[in-house]
Amino acid sequence: MSSIRPLRRTAALAAVAVVALSACGDNADDSDGGSDGGSSGGGSSSGEQPDVNGDGDVTIGVLSPGDLNDNGYYESFVVKAQEFVDQQDGWELIQVGSINPADALEQARNMCRQGVDMVALAASELADALPAAEEDVCADTIWYLPSQTEGYELADNVVLSQDSASESLLAAGYALGLLMQDSGATTAGFVTGPELDFSIIAAQSFQAGVRQLIPEAEVVTTYTGDFDDSGLAVEATQAQIGQGIGGLYPYLGGATDAAAELGFEAGIPVLTPGTDRCGDGYAISVIFDPGEYFAAALEDFAAGELVGGETRIWRMGVDPLPTVQFCEDSGATAEHEQQLADFIASVGDGTIDPTAEVERLGS
Repeated sequence: MSSIRPLRRTAALAAVAVVALSACGDNADDSDGGSDGGSSGGGSSSGEQPDVNGDGDVTIGVLSPGDLNDNGYYESFVVKAQEFVDQQDGWELIQVGSINPADALEQARNMCRQGVDMVALAASELADALPAAEEDVCADTIWYLPSQTEGYELADNVVLSQDSASESLLAAGYALGLLMQDSGATTAGFVTGPELDFSIIAAQSFQAGVRQLIPEAEVVTTYTGDFDDSGLAVEATQAQIGQGIGGLYPYLGGATDAAAELGFEAGIPVLTPGTDRCGDGYAISVIFDPGEYFAAALEDFAAGELVGGETRIWRMGVDPLPTVQFCEDSGATAEHEQQLADFIASVGDGTIDPTAEVERLGS
């Protein structure tokens, strides 16, 4: 295997994501739907993909900080991976969830000791695991990073999928704004976990989206400190409903459904954090599904075409994902759907600059 360049931290983690991270450059569509614009190049892992370590087996290892049964963002990652692995001959998936970020590095080393060919981080909270990629214990592996993991120079055996939280959350707020216009509501709620860079940007982007249509709108934002603690999420959501919010975004992990249920009971529109859950009571699906991004990378990996050192950028209004859609029972009209489609298209063609809109309306 070719030597691994040291992973140099060139900036602070900026989760402009999710699921991250504003795209840059001109993007050309991939055959699997992602865009390659802004990629840093680099060579393929030196082993014969997909059996990178040459031991005769193909094993994918997934490390996640979240609940792998959260019915949302974290579960999506491992479900899509398992579906793909099950379609391959002799592949195996090893998954470890609910990892404390402080333990990320040692968990990555432990995963490598099990002879995996790929180490996949399911969320940027585990970015402290990255130094293991240049250690002997993880020689002959290729690494997959999610969108919020920004600020690192990618080594030859590391790939990154990147999207823009500013794009996704701006469109989410716009969609809710269309429904709030009809209801006369001027306040929305945003309940999330720790007060991290990416959750702050998400809240600001969401507010900027609502204010596209309701300039005086306020988004009440609560940071519970934990994406998975249902008790904290319920407490925060109850308080916001008591303040008369006209829509709710539970930007959470395992605590999503507990918060959403209160929104359903209150009869207000509720949005999903990352996956399509129309049919489960939600009014709006905000889809930046990390499992879909990972599945696209696995397709390239299976074909021996996954290129290390590369960033794949997924653009709203250009690629199939990320996107936002109204659910059947949302009360949205055909006019609303067209307005949302036009807004997303304007983000894709650059007519609307999410970063500028967040600066203008997000605080």
